[in-house]
Amino acid sequence: MALNARLDHRNPLVFDTHELGRRPGALQRLTRTIDAPGDLGIQGVIGVPEGAPVELELRLESVMEGVLVTGTARASAKGECVRCLEPLEQVLEADFQEMFSYPDADDRNRPKAEPADDAEEDEDTLPLEDGLFDLEPVLRDAVVLALPMQPVCQDDCPGLCSECGARLADDPDHHHDAVDIRWAALQGLAGSLEDGEKDEMSGGALPSAHADEKQEK
Repeated sequence: MALNARLDHRNPLVFDTHELGRRPGALQRLTRTIDAPGDLGIQGVIGVPEGAPVELELRLESVMEGVLVTGTARASAKGECVRCLEPLEQVLEADFQEMFSYPDADDRNRPKAEPADDAEEDEDTLPLEDGLFDLEPVLRDAVVLALPMQPVCQDDCPGLCSECGARLADDPDHHHDAVDIRWAALQGLAGSLEDGEKDEMSGGALPSAHADEKQEK
């Protein structure tokens, strides 16, 4: 009873498989709209807001070991563009497939595994509890895999100006006339040399001319 107490059939992400009757080959199709649980996505990047509608389409198939669940989740994800930091929203569609095993599947349908192998398998196996299964961990994994790790508002978003932070998409011609300080120093040196040459041209020729005149006398 301790296991059964963990799942509540009133939870919208808990599903009942009793109609399949443990008959291999039996099928059940379900559609359900649920409120998104908290932290459904990549925290701090993009995700489905808590309480937002999530549309589920499920196909439940009874097999020898348990119930194979195949489905699609559709929702609207919100986040922030990693380039321009503007809010963004995109349609999310996440596909998933998971096997929920009967607790006594090993006893009924296949030989017991070795203890070490059994321990490893238990980590990857989701059990049915009194015919119920919780879809939330499967849904969470599927949504995270379907979301972009670096969302952008548009594929060619130019981002922000590295100098002033202006959004470049709003002003395609935005630019700054900046001069490299190393070139500025050289330009200053060149200017000083030019001024020196001008001074020599204007004042340096006169003494030479006077000297020539004195020699002629």
